[in-house]
Amino acid sequence: MNAKIAVPIENGNINRHFGKSAQFKIYTITEGKVTSSEIATPAETGHDAIGLWLVMNSINAVICSNIGPGSLGALAAAGIYALAGVEGPADAAIEKFIAGELTATTEPTCGGHGHSNCC
Repeated sequence: MNAKIAVPIENGNINRHFGKSAQFKIYTITEGKVTSSEIATPAETGHDAIGLWLVMNSINAVICSNIGPGSLGALAAAGIYALAGVEGPADAAIEKFIAGELTATTEPTCGGHGHSNCC
């Protein structure tokens, strides 16, 4: 598996709000191992800005906590695979993902704030 995976972070943990994340940790996975990682900051926050930033950075997948149906749809349309409902340290989530042990969903995990395109 070769991929670039972005995880929205706050203090090393997965940020609970995808669309409001000011930082992402980007992992490069080569042949089943993390070969590099970096913390990157999008120029803007918000669902559309982050989605475009992910595409421009050649991200293949996102591991996140809460994400709404609008953001999930936009990522899917851009060819970015999203795994949601994950909490805790970002590094631990990546290791579980590589080992095939990550418990996650591909369904929206947010939408109860009075609008459908949240987190």
